[in-house]
Amino acid sequence: MLTRRVIVCLDVKGGRVVKGVNFVGLRDVGDPVSLSERYELEGADEITFLDISASAEERATLLEVARRTAERLFIPLTIGGGVRTADDVARALRAGADKVSLNSAAVTNPEVLTASADRFGAQCVVASIDAKKNADGVYKVWVKGGREETPLEAVAWAQECVARGAGEILLTSIDRDGARTGYDLEITRAVADTVNVPVIASGGAGNAQHLVDAVRQARADAVLVAGILHDGLTTVHALKRTMREAGIAVRDTMAEVAA
Repeated sequence: MLTRRVIVCLDVKGGRVVKGVNFVGLRDVGDPVSLSERYELEGADEITFLDISASAEERATLLEVARRTAERLFIPLTIGGGVRTADDVARALRAGADKVSLNSAAVTNPEVLTASADRFGAQCVVASIDAKKNADGVYKVWVKGGREETPLEAVAWAQECVARGAGEILLTSIDRDGARTGYDLEITRAVADTVNVPVIASGGAGNAQHLVDAVRQARADAVLVAGILHDGLTTVHALKRTMREAGIAVRDTMAEVAA
């Protein structure tokens, strides 16, 4: 049985973890290094850092935070935000990342996916897609932190990303981001059914059942969680327990292994 992953996302700005709703209304929720360590102990399978401002100064700050975090983590670390070239991917990997997420840059220059996959392997390249349903019911791709709509349709773009070398899709629903009403199962399943690489459901986790639904109904390979953990409403351990009770295979937490 395929093991499903629980990934904790840390949006980083100014060296601090922040969280908002629908990509706005950001608030400080803590130190990225200490939060990463806590979530690893709780049983997170991976940590994702996203630089949500993406200026050159913020990117340098994120890489330094990543270096300090990677020294302490034993689970994979993904870095995204402000990554525009294969050389940027190289810098992130040297800073300790196991994978690098590309979003706006891939839309502007899709060749960056191919160049990065050719240099470092598809397993290092994550295509991050921010999707939002328009008035016609079409899921469009948005860039620049969810501020700018593109003509791209989300499913077709996901297919192109994979064709160009992406080894994983991180699919975020802008409509559901921070709302805690559940993942957008419609677009998640549509993408999962049409690509042959893992799809990470992102945006909307409010409780453990939402994670179960993303895996069972939308066929997500992994689920990304943020706010409900940052606010102490649950733990990775508790989320995994519910997933396991629903018959979903997940890795044991460190506490379970120690016991």
